[in-house]
Amino acid sequence: MAVPKRKTSKSRRDKRRATHAIGAPKVHVCPRCGRPKRPHRVCPTCGTYRGREVEPLRIEAP
Repeated sequence: MAVPKRKTSKSRRDKRRATHAIGAPKVHVCPRCGRPKRPHRVCPTCGTYRGREVEPLRIEAP
């Protein structure tokens, strides 16, 4: 079994973890109602996607 020859320093460990931060979600503005929405998703207020009305699903998704 492979075993590290030397202890990983705090500096090297922290440099590796520097990219693990959680960022704020991106928000765009709906072109129809002007309310904020997540990109590539149906607008929760007016129910449009790419300028078209979208029907909600009639059944619950699993």
